[in-house]
Amino acid sequence: MLSVIFFWLGGCTSVGPDFHRPEAPSHEAWLAKNPSFSKERVTQPAWWRSFNDPVLDQLVEMAFQQNLPLQVAGLRIAEARARLGIALGNRYPQLQQIGGSVSAVRLSENSPNFNPAADEDFTNLQLGFDAVWELDFWGRYRRAIASTEAGVMASEADYDDLLVILAADVARAYISIRSLEERLSLVRANIQLQEESLRIATVRYDNGATTELDKQQAASNLANTQALEPGLIIALRQASHALSLLLAIPPGDLSELIGQSGPLPKPVFDVATGVPADLLRRRPDVRRAEYVAASQSALIGVATADLYPSFSLAGSIGYQTSNTGNSSSEDMFNSDSLFFSGGPSFRWNIFNYGRLKNNVRVQDARFQQSLLSYQNTVLNAYREVEDAMAAYTESRRETDFRARSAGAALRAVDIANTRYREGAIDFQRVIDSQRFLVTQQDQWTRARSDIALSLVALYKALGGGWEVMAGQPVIRNDTLQEMQQRTDWGDLLGGGGN
Repeated sequence: MLSVIFFWLGGCTSVGPDFHRPEAPSHEAWLAKNPSFSKERVTQPAWWRSFNDPVLDQLVEMAFQQNLPLQVAGLRIAEARARLGIALGNRYPQLQQIGGSVSAVRLSENSPNFNPAADEDFTNLQLGFDAVWELDFWGRYRRAIASTEAGVMASEADYDDLLVILAADVARAYISIRSLEERLSLVRANIQLQEESLRIATVRYDNGATTELDKQQAASNLANTQALEPGLIIALRQASHALSLLLAIPPGDLSELIGQSGPLPKPVFDVATGVPADLLRRRPDVRRAEYVAASQSALIGVATADLYPSFSLAGSIGYQTSNTGNSSSEDMFNSDSLFFSGGPSFRWNIFNYGRLKNNVRVQDARFQQSLLSYQNTVLNAYREVEDAMAAYTESRRETDFRARSAGAALRAVDIANTRYREGAIDFQRVIDSQRFLVTQQDQWTRARSDIALSLVALYKALGGGWEVMAGQPVIRNDTLQEMQQRTDWGDLLGGGGN
C-alpha cells in the first residue's frame, strides 16, 4: 500500500518552468520592392530545379547522398535518439540487479570474541535480486526526458539546416565554375584578338609605317591580358576542388560529371518569397534555436529538483547459505535460506554551501542566453533574406548596364582596329579600346553570375531545400549495415529526419 502511495505522489508535480515558444522579433513585410517577388508561400522545395540545369540537379542529388558532414549530422540524430532511450529508462527502477557470490571464509582464532565452538573454515553462498526506484516526485526525470526529446528535435533541425546549406554550397560552386569557364573563354578570345593586333603593329613597323612604340604597346597589352589566364585557371580549379569536397570525392577532373564547359545557369525572375512570418516555420536554424531553448528550460527543473528530498523504494530478495552448523550448500534454495528486505527511504542534500542553488542559477542563465540566441537567429534570418533580395534586385539592374557596356566596347574595338589599319588614329586608341573590352566583358560575366548567386542566397535565406529529404533515411544503407553488425541498434537507425 505504501508503495502505491509513493507511486501516486511521484506524478504530482514537476518543479521548474514550463517552456513556451519565445517571442520572435516582428517583421511585418519585406523591405525590398520588386515585382518579381510575390507574397505567395514557397511551394517548390527543390528550388535548384528552377534553373532548368540537369547537371545542377544531379550534383545536388549526389551531395545529399554522399556529403560526409551531412552523414555525420545523420549519425548525431541516432546518437540523440540513443540518449533519449537512456532518459526514458529512468522512469523505471534505476537499479535492478541479480547478484551472486561464493566466498571461502577462515576465521582468525586471535580475533576478538572468537568462539572456539564456531566453525573456523566455511563457504558462504548467496544469490539475490536488488532493486532501487527513486520516485520522480519532483519531476526530475520527466524534465530530463523533455530536455532530451528537445535535443533529438534540435539534432534533426541541424540535419535539415545542413541540407539547406549543402544545396546552396553546391549551387554556388557550380555557378562559380560556369562563370570562371566563361571568363576564361573571353580572356582567351581577347588574347587572340590582341595577338592579331600585335601582328598588324609589327607588320606596320617593319614596313616603316609606324615607330616601334606601337609594336611594344601591343606586346605589353597582350602580355597583360595573358597574365589574367593563370589566375582564372587557379580559381577554376579551386572551385572544382570545393565541389569535389561537397560531393565527397577526391579532387580531380569533373568533366565527366559537369562536361568540359557549359552556360551559366539562367535564374528565374519570379520568386515566391512569402511573408516574414513564414521563416519561423521554414528555416531549420530557427527551429533548432527554439528546441535548444526548450531543452535548456527543462534542465532548470532537473537542477531545481536537487533542492528537495528524493524518495526511493528499495528491496532485496534472495537465498543465502553456508556449510556451517546444520546447513550446507545443498540447502541453497530451501525456504529457510530465503531472505528479503525492503521499504521506503529518502535523502535530502542539506548544508551544500549553495552548490545546488547556484546550479539552478547556472541553468537559468543558460536558458536566458538561449532565448536571446533564438531572437538573434530570427533577426539574422530576416537580414539574410533582405540582403539577398537587395542583391538580386540590384544585380539584375547592373547586368543590364554591363551588357550595354560590353556590347559598345566590342563595337569600339572593331572601329578602332579598322581606323588604325586606315592610318586614321594612333595605336593608343586601339590599346585603350581593347583593355576596356577585356574589363567590361569580365564584369558583364561577373554580373550575370551575381544574379544567379544572389538568387541562391535568397532561396537559402528562405530556408528551402530540406523538405525534399523529409522522411528519408538520415543514415546511408551501407553505414547502417556496418553499425548493425558492430552494435545492436534495434530500430533507432531506421527512422528518417523531420
